[in-house]
Amino acid sequence: MLDTRPDPDALLAQLRNDEARAQRGKLRIYFGASAGVGKTWAMLSAAQRERAAGRDVLIGVVETHGRSETAALLAGLDTLPLRELDYRGRTLAEFDLDAALARKPAVLLVDELAHTNAPGSRHAKRWQDVQELLAAGIEVWSALNVQHLESLNGTVGAITGVRVHETVPDTVLDEADEVVLVDVTPDELTARLAAGKVYLPQQAERAAQNFFRKGNLIALREIALRRTAEHVEDDVRGWRVEQSGAAGRNGKDGNGGALQAWNTSGAILACVGPHEGAAQTVRTAARLAGQLNVRWHAAYVETPRLQRLAAEERDRILAVLKLAEELGAATAVLTGSDVAEQLSEQARRLNCATLVMGRSEPASGWRRWWPAAPEPLPRALAQHAPALDILEVGRVDSARRLARTPLNTPRADEGDHEKAPIHWPGYAWATATSVALTLACTPLAGVLELANIVMLFLLGVVGVAMRFGRGPSALAALLNVAAFDYFFVPPQLSFAVSDVQYVLTFAIMLGVGLLVGQLTAGLRFAAGVSTSRERRARSLFELTRELSAALESTQVVTLGAAAVQGHFGGHALVLVTDSADQLVLPKEPPEGFDAQVADWAFRHGQPAGLATATLAAQPWHYVPLQAPMRVRGVLALSPAQPRWLLIPEQAQQLETLARQIAIALERVHYVEVAQQAVVEMESERLRNALLGAISHDVRTPLTALIALAESLQTLPPEEHGNAARAIVAQAHELHALVNNLLDMARLESGIAGGAVNLRRDWQSVEEVVGSSIRAARTSLGDTVVQTALAADLPLVEFDAVLIERVLVNLLENATKYGAPPIVVGGRAEPGTLVLTVRDHGPGLPAALLGREQKLFDKFTRGEAESATPGVGLGLAICRAVVSAHGGEITAANAQGGGAEFTVTLPRREPPEPAEAQL
Repeated sequence: MLDTRPDPDALLAQLRNDEARAQRGKLRIYFGASAGVGKTWAMLSAAQRERAAGRDVLIGVVETHGRSETAALLAGLDTLPLRELDYRGRTLAEFDLDAALARKPAVLLVDELAHTNAPGSRHAKRWQDVQELLAAGIEVWSALNVQHLESLNGTVGAITGVRVHETVPDTVLDEADEVVLVDVTPDELTARLAAGKVYLPQQAERAAQNFFRKGNLIALREIALRRTAEHVEDDVRGWRVEQSGAAGRNGKDGNGGALQAWNTSGAILACVGPHEGAAQTVRTAARLAGQLNVRWHAAYVETPRLQRLAAEERDRILAVLKLAEELGAATAVLTGSDVAEQLSEQARRLNCATLVMGRSEPASGWRRWWPAAPEPLPRALAQHAPALDILEVGRVDSARRLARTPLNTPRADEGDHEKAPIHWPGYAWATATSVALTLACTPLAGVLELANIVMLFLLGVVGVAMRFGRGPSALAALLNVAAFDYFFVPPQLSFAVSDVQYVLTFAIMLGVGLLVGQLTAGLRFAAGVSTSRERRARSLFELTRELSAALESTQVVTLGAAAVQGHFGGHALVLVTDSADQLVLPKEPPEGFDAQVADWAFRHGQPAGLATATLAAQPWHYVPLQAPMRVRGVLALSPAQPRWLLIPEQAQQLETLARQIAIALERVHYVEVAQQAVVEMESERLRNALLGAISHDVRTPLTALIALAESLQTLPPEEHGNAARAIVAQAHELHALVNNLLDMARLESGIAGGAVNLRRDWQSVEEVVGSSIRAARTSLGDTVVQTALAADLPLVEFDAVLIERVLVNLLENATKYGAPPIVVGGRAEPGTLVLTVRDHGPGLPAALLGREQKLFDKFTRGEAESATPGVGLGLAICRAVVSAHGGEITAANAQGGGAEFTVTLPRREPPEPAEAQL
């Protein structure tokens, strides 16, 4: 019989997805091929129907473009006032995100999804505002044209000849809950344009001649239909996945039909090159990944030659990588001298089945016939990975560049590190080396053969190459060949060559110099890559090692900020939360730090500021410290080189450092919680022990006092004396109990940080022992007490009152639990005074053998259940007093029976009699 029970893992995953969807608002996008198809009109018509049905519909921003039919649909709908921003002397009206969040309607209309917000807004793009609205649980309706999709931007631009700069990542459309296609035929759209229902007459005439040509509209309509079909296909696939997860282990759907397995193709790897069309390669890979519903990656291989690119070209590469991340790719920067080898290895590591790359330019001129020309990249990839599908993307004149932000604005203290300046000292050293070799070899011309002199010149080239790299070594090779020809090859002092064989010598010298320089440059490049990797690994290792020993959040804050600042330079701050779960901001914020942006990153759990899509104009980068359980704070960084934040490896390094700091903060937090729990448990235990002891030992004398006091009324006068003495005895017992409690409280406060005032003075041990026996006589009764004090006991410096209290408590303890006789001993040992109190009773309880120090804990008694009065504070007071003197107290069973308590006090030699009197 088949198991028809549902799969619990699938059920849990479906419950999580349903919960996430319930908390997040829904996004409906009205999608069209171009402007004028009626997206806004359709959106407003649906809004009127929703308002008539009783829903709270609010217009956040709607662009009518002067169309009267569209403007008429605004009647009756509440409109949110726009926010005015001053920019370069002009007042710009923008969508008010904060007012929309405060209003929180059921449905919010936000038109022009691809709109770019004015500088100073929270987000750079309107679609980012929509994401925050959705996270707040607000349902949003918006409109979008096909040419504004990022992956189709290059394709549409190539078809229409018009480049659109305002784009939306494809993930926004893919994650939309509903996509409503608004479609009209090209002829109808052309008629609407001519009737002035799309643009004003002058704009309509220009549009008809350029963008709104019939061929363009047909192509755009086809793209829009295909893109909508892809979204519908994703919906169907998602529904079937949900059905397969809820179908149970038997693989049947709700109607009993079989659910077939979903077969997906392998992942896609996009090769980002340094050429202008790299952005089109990324867009094509993103579109292909969306069509196939597979994950995709983007990689750029940095070779020694590409490392010398100008700053503008390096910025273009970083911009393309950032575009790939926005389109949903996992990016990486690889290093190596062989691009094909690195890409094939990356494809194998990521299990990619398809590689998308830009079409390389065909070799022209002499390069086609040059035998040493490099092998085309597709052919080299086919050799390294024969099973890898290679897709070449057509070249499009489209470049992706970084906006002018703090990312690419050089700092005054930074300079332009990206220009790869020429190292003129290396060339100067190459020239000086050639001159020095010429001067050194001139006296040897008559002694050494020319072949040996050639070896000396080659040695100079090798030395320059090892020290200064490719360029200086090439110069040294040229200068050495020229010097050898001019000064040493006959005829001397002339560049003429009498023997043709020397031409081969010159060629070999030059070739060896260039080859050594090339090999050295490769080694230096590989060493630089290894150093960078080792630096990243070392920073992580050192931070992990230091954080593992941190026990307080302040230590984690200091170590984390130092590690991040040590790796990225600049300034770094680690902000943690307080007991009220509020971000603790620095008292003196550094320059450029924005507390509101840091708080936004903390509350939303998303990066903000520099190199992000939220408030990118900020000079600081804010990363939430996301721990496994919750966000523990914010890491704020103002790096020395802002471009590092766009390099995938450095961005991943920062995320890893932030994660390590967050985990350490969470660990410290739970350590503090555990310690607090232990303290509370111990406090509760002591409270219960105190209440239990007092309830017994205070109630007994109080009950006796009440009974004796009442008996005075009925006893004859001759018995009043005995009753009075009994009352006094019970009062003394109660007084001793209260004194023990007060003494323990005073001593504990001193141990915990207060002041235990010791009145040290030179005392006679015999006198203190005698006064202790007299003070304990009431508790001792008829118990015999013997002394065994050494005859040569010296004077010892201690607090006589407290030590007397120790001996009294030990005597009372021996009376309660031991048997007579009680022996008090004392002897002097080198540097210490040893006092002992022994009884001849049954000794220590068997349960405490090996754990004798437990006797000195508060509210601990030798027998848990005993009729002997006491709260278990006497021995605890003894240990506190002895510890305050710097001594030690122990308990053990004595030979011959009984228990023996030993007090060891430090001592020094007593002063001279005259000094003692002073």
